[in-house]
Amino acid sequence: MSYPSYMGTPSMASDSALDQELRLYSSNKEREKYDNMADLYGIIVATEHLERAYIRDAIPAQEYTPACLKLIAQYKTALNLVGDSVPDVNAFMREYKLTCPAATRRLLEIGVPATVEHATTDSTSSGGVAKHVAETVQVFITLMDSLKLNYVAVDQIHPQLSDLIQSLNSIPSLPTDYVGKGKIRDWLITLNKMKASDEINQDQVRQLLFDLESALTEFHRSLSK
Repeated sequence: MSYPSYMGTPSMASDSALDQELRLYSSNKEREKYDNMADLYGIIVATEHLERAYIRDAIPAQEYTPACLKLIAQYKTALNLVGDSVPDVNAFMREYKLTCPAATRRLLEIGVPATVEHATTDSTSSGGVAKHVAETVQVFITLMDSLKLNYVAVDQIHPQLSDLIQSLNSIPSLPTDYVGKGKIRDWLITLNKMKASDEINQDQVRQLLFDLESALTEFHRSLSK
């Protein structure tokens, strides 16, 4: 049996349809958008696996901390690249069926590794404690001076707050009911939800200074007990 030349054979028509490439994009700009979204997706998944490995003690703190810091930095960079394509990361995760509660807390809420968020040091020598106390006081003062000099952008404040809570965690004698650390953690969460280029307003600067001064006063008081 022969077929009209304009039709071709059934197999030829089928092969032609299968050979057509399905494209998500029609320009280099759209391709870049999807590549950046794929990078964001991968960073979230990688962070979830890292957090679970740390929780299960499958990775030591010495390896977890730098890996987590790298992923947090990559996440912030990826957010800048996706731009208007992903205005809401939670909505992005729902759309692509991403269930990553540990990564959500680490990347979207806290913004620092678990080893920074919680105390992990076992240093108890008097010399080590005195050194950590002096460093902590210095971080307090430097941060407050920065705010008074109007360094109020997120990318200027967040690293110093991270250093401060890490310094506090290095002091094993710090009372468990020390509320200053909770206030600092709350500020980290607040700043982590903002863009790096955003600035806190004057009311927030005033409140942050008040919280830091109160935390420093309480810190000194705790040392004299």
